[in-house]
Amino acid sequence: MLYGQISIDPDVMSGTPVFAGTRVPVQTLFDYMEGGDSLADFLDDYPSVTREAAVAVLEMAKTSLTSPKMLHENFAGRKPAA
Repeated sequence: MLYGQISIDPDVMSGTPVFAGTRVPVQTLFDYMEGGDSLADFLDDYPSVTREAAVAVLEMAKTSLTSPKMLHENFAGRKPAA
C-alpha cells in the first residue's frame, strides 16, 4: 500500500512503514528529530530519501496531530495519557 511518500509492504522490511521506493523506515526520521539531529543530517545519512519525501512525511504527521477531524478519527474514545 502506498500512502503518499510512505509505503507499507509485507515483503519490504516486514511491513514496517518506509519511505516509498526505499528500505528506510519512516520511524528513523522521527528518531533523528527526537535526538536533536537536523533534517539535513537525516538526508545526508539516508541519500535514498529525498528532501521532498521527508518534508511530505513531516507534513502528514503535522496534519494528523493538528487537525481536529484527524485527532477525533484516530483518538476518539481513548483515555488521555496520565
